[in-house]
Amino acid sequence: MLLKNRLQSKLPNVGTTIFTKMSALAEEHKALNLAQGFPEFDCSPELQRLVDKHVRSGKNQYAPMPGALPLREAISKQTFEASGSEYHPVTDITVTSGATEALFVAISTAVHPGDEVIVFEPAYDSYVPAIELSGGIPVFVTLDPQYDSIDWGAVKACITKKTRAIIINTPHNPTGKVWTASDLQTLAALAEAHDLIVISDEVYEYIVFDGRAHISVASIPSLAERSFVCGSFGKTFHTTGWKLGYCLAPAHFTAEFRKIHQFLVFSVVTPFQFAVAEYLSEPEHYLSLSAFYERKRDLFNDAIKDIGFIQKPSEGSFFQNVSYANLSDENDLALAERLTREIGVASIPVSAFYGRETDFKTLRFCFAKHDETLLKAAGLLNTARW
Repeated sequence: MLLKNRLQSKLPNVGTTIFTKMSALAEEHKALNLAQGFPEFDCSPELQRLVDKHVRSGKNQYAPMPGALPLREAISKQTFEASGSEYHPVTDITVTSGATEALFVAISTAVHPGDEVIVFEPAYDSYVPAIELSGGIPVFVTLDPQYDSIDWGAVKACITKKTRAIIINTPHNPTGKVWTASDLQTLAALAEAHDLIVISDEVYEYIVFDGRAHISVASIPSLAERSFVCGSFGKTFHTTGWKLGYCLAPAHFTAEFRKIHQFLVFSVVTPFQFAVAEYLSEPEHYLSLSAFYERKRDLFNDAIKDIGFIQKPSEGSFFQNVSYANLSDENDLALAERLTREIGVASIPVSAFYGRETDFKTLRFCFAKHDETLLKAAGLLNTARW
């Protein structure tokens, strides 16, 4: 009993994530899993061959703590081509165990006890626990899950003398919103005026639709000098199970970032780093991604258009939000669970992305699936009881 009382949770309000819960429910009921955000299809055979090549060539021991230099050099080149920003591969780039580790370490580096951190919600669920583990205080700017614009007046109203950092995500999970040049310029002005650190989650950077362009904080010098930019090869190359990501930051930020990174994972799986470094040499491997996913978005949206959802086509990422507010008053978690059990299609209730689990009567579907899966899921949704 004494030992039990001595162990106090550092995250008393955190349980099993909604992604784990819905995926488990989907498995239990043999449902189509359009809930958890991972591709149904495999990565490129060429990329698989490169992994095999580097495994067989002996790249199977620890990589350097900051990451294999060829990969950091490839990331530096890729970033310069995409944004015109120069990040030195030795001092400014760290390879991480997925973007989630990059985000956790960036938050841990920037946030100290009592610091306030602005979070736009709906928000990816790793941000707030990381803030709280560092003794920080999340301050929420609440947006509708199908928002058209950011209320920058509300953002300004949240800034106090305790505000240390602001976390952004574009393209955004779960809403699919892509931030505009105006948004980034406004952010830059606020960050400079209040000396804020920016932590930018850009894992869907190569998945943008309808002629839009992803604008990285790295492309704006006044933002780049105060930002941690987090990316993911898992999302870009359909390899979420590899947990391979990276963080870009100025050298003095990176030095502090690596102090934590080295004691969290030290280094990341070696042969995969060398494989991705080679694979990045052909830009078409990632520049073709937007067209690939835009077609899947349109296929899915067209197949569910007669249900009566209120839906704004996703601007980026591989998620589509739909509002059922005109069809039902049912709680979104209850509805997501019922649809999984009754018709065999799993989704994510968007309330899970809010600090107070605000119910906007909205579900999130992942369309990173085979066409036949999307059409089958849409057919089942068309038979649902609302």
